[in-house]
Order: sequence, then structure tokens, then C-alpha cells
Amino acid sequence: MDNNKKLHRSFTDRKIAGVCGGIAEYFNIDPTAVRVLWAILSCLGGGGIIAYIIAALIMPEENYPQNPQA
Repeated sequence: MDNNKKLHRSFTDRKIAGVCGGIAEYFNIDPTAVRVLWAILSCLGGGGIIAYIIAALIMPEENYPQNPQA
């Protein structure tokens, strides 16, 4: 298990703010599954929308790769 894993918003796998992509990378699961779950939560009372906004504000963004060729 990688002890250096950190929860962050994904820079490369994002649709809106990268929250679902970051969560999927952290737990090593398919980002589509996270997005579907988040959509279901959003439809069931709107809690998913508020949680997404809070997560987008709190989670740090993944570092942008300065030199992807190296």
C-alpha cells in the first residue's frame, strides 16, 4: 500500500472540478463509478451537490506536471 497517497482534486481526470477523479484515484477505483454514485446522491435530496461544492473548496488540487516529458 502506498503510504504517500494524498486526497486531492485530479488535474488530469476532471469533468467539473476534479473531485470525483481525485476520490477515484485515492481509492483506486473507476471514476465513472464515483460520478454515478455522486449523481445518485445529488438526486436523493441534493446532498451530493452541497458535498461536491464543499469538497471542491476544501480538497487541494493535484500538482500540475511542469515537465511531463521528463
